[in-house]
Amino acid sequence: MNIRPRSILLVTPVALASVSWLSHDAIALDFSQARVTQVVQDVKVMPSGAAARPAAVNETVHQGSAVQTGTQSRSELTFQDKTITRLGENTIFTVGGARTIELGSGQFLLYVPKKAGGAKVKMGSVTAAITGTTVLGNVYPSGIVEFTVLEGSACMHLDKTGQAMYVQAGQKVVYDPMTGRFDNPVDVDIQEQLSSPLVSDFRRLPSSGLIDQEIAIQRGRANDDLVRALAASGATIGTATPEQFLAAFDSVIMRSDPHTICVLVGRAVRARPDLADRIVVAAITSARPVRGYSKDFKQPIGKEIPCEWVQCILQAAIAADPAAEREITNAALAAAPMLRDCILAITPCPMENAFVQPNVIAPINPSNFKPPVVSPEQPTTSTHHGGGD
Repeated sequence: MNIRPRSILLVTPVALASVSWLSHDAIALDFSQARVTQVVQDVKVMPSGAAARPAAVNETVHQGSAVQTGTQSRSELTFQDKTITRLGENTIFTVGGARTIELGSGQFLLYVPKKAGGAKVKMGSVTAAITGTTVLGNVYPSGIVEFTVLEGSACMHLDKTGQAMYVQAGQKVVYDPMTGRFDNPVDVDIQEQLSSPLVSDFRRLPSSGLIDQEIAIQRGRANDDLVRALAASGATIGTATPEQFLAAFDSVIMRSDPHTICVLVGRAVRARPDLADRIVVAAITSARPVRGYSKDFKQPIGKEIPCEWVQCILQAAIAADPAAEREITNAALAAAPMLRDCILAITPCPMENAFVQPNVIAPINPSNFKPPVVSPEQPTTSTHHGGGD
């Protein structure tokens, strides 16, 4: 899309937004102050009620103050919980208290550390909830929103219509105000995204290792292994019988690491949604013995499937086929009943890429109603005015 952003406005709400999805510890480390950790060319700090001054690296910007970048200028701010916000050119960012960033128009990068409590990004009528994620965003003056996940995941939501969207690493979702909805997520080359000045013109991100892992998975093209395994049996992804497909899938995941398995599950379910529940069961039960999971019980190292792995598999499958969420969950529960607490602890984004249909009361159509039949013996009920006989 050849639209060049002209400006960006980020304002965190003064009032504390509802953040019941955050832990109490995370709420304590809010966005009420940030340290300037990098300055590129023309960057100013604008304290509340005071004149603007040139920004200095390591100075603290307090709630109510703003950071402004000029043309071909950029800035980076680091919050108390190590969350990083990078601002593009012609940007104004006002430091607030809640863990919410609100954007008007332009580009941004946001990195939230794992287990830091997450953050919400408001982009017009679009809201993204992220937890332990690195994302790039672009809000154009036309109102078009582009949102790309470099590592981790995000739950996108349209405030007006209720449409929701789950976006995984290596995916971009676009919102167009002309259509009033999200387009389906599309795969993007993460390596190409790293050419953004918000990545290349700054220090190495703390999440760079995780981003590199995602790039390696993309470069590995996990589906290629599945295609080769199917070809050995004389089948393709589309023509394979369920037994052929699952046998090939088993042979691939047996030699894959946990993170790659999650990616394989998502791609396999997208390729064969008719086998979504069986793919999940195979991923959970094939690689390791399934026994119990308990927060208070120390599982033997290397002997049990970690809860985080199970949840990753289920989330990848549900993201690939949201309509099969209940079927996928029930299949996992039946295959691994001792993992019930772990499975039911998943609180996935409502990932239906569809509008919430409002309850509409249809208007009364007079043609649906007919007057009662009047018997010929019955006298008419009409009233005659004027004189009678």
